[in-house]
Amino acid sequence: MEVALTFAASGAKGVLFADLNYDGAARAAEQSKALAKHPAYRCQAAMLDVTDSRSVLDLADLAVQSFGRIDYFINAVGLLQVDCAEYVPFEQTQEDDYDRILNINAKGAFLLSQAVVNVMRSQDIHQIDVDRHGTISAGRGAIVNVSSAMAFGAVPAKAPYTASKHAMLGLTRACAMDCKPYDIRVNQVCPAWTKTKMHEDSCRKEPLTPMAVEKMAARHIPMETYEVASACLYLCSPAAVSITGTSLMMDCGLTIGPTF
Repeated sequence: MEVALTFAASGAKGVLFADLNYDGAARAAEQSKALAKHPAYRCQAAMLDVTDSRSVLDLADLAVQSFGRIDYFINAVGLLQVDCAEYVPFEQTQEDDYDRILNINAKGAFLLSQAVVNVMRSQDIHQIDVDRHGTISAGRGAIVNVSSAMAFGAVPAKAPYTASKHAMLGLTRACAMDCKPYDIRVNQVCPAWTKTKMHEDSCRKEPLTPMAVEKMAARHIPMETYEVASACLYLCSPAAVSITGTSLMMDCGLTIGPTF
């Protein structure tokens, strides 16, 4: 929700809010009206099941019907709630939990990206006025996948989640490669612990004690949701028209090694 609200507050002409929880999407859409900066701002809410290809295609059709084109797509599937049912060692990981997480995080992201690319590739190239620099090409669209720092690493006892984020890294690069001829940019942001409901839930699970997780997150990752939203906005902005296939790490330096 924070990403969509940030786009509205930054001047987007229209935003489509989609979630499996339609009521939540509708509330967020209504909230965005008070933040919107564009005088002609419009918003719409839709129910979306990312594991259902028909639901995904219907969403892409709705976006075109409502707004005429898709300039930006933020692929944040499973961001707030999709985590391992339990934190257990690799050899104890349940097949159904692995399938559930990969089906949402990896396949869901694939279905959404594919539907959006098929819309974007038929659009005219969008020209943007950047004041003293004149008019530049923004291409046919930009996709940003919201992934995780675990696309490049791992933590104990979370094999399905880690695998799904590595899959999103591959998806981002493959999609960016194949979309270069269409002037469609594809990137991902990779935040570490962020203050969401999923983070709160993870602090209550083993094998790390709640206190250990909270201390680690508080020391290294004071990440707010608006920081992730701002990174997504940057990758869709005129300042990033030459950036594609890139992963923007957001981990306060955690993955480069410990601080002594």
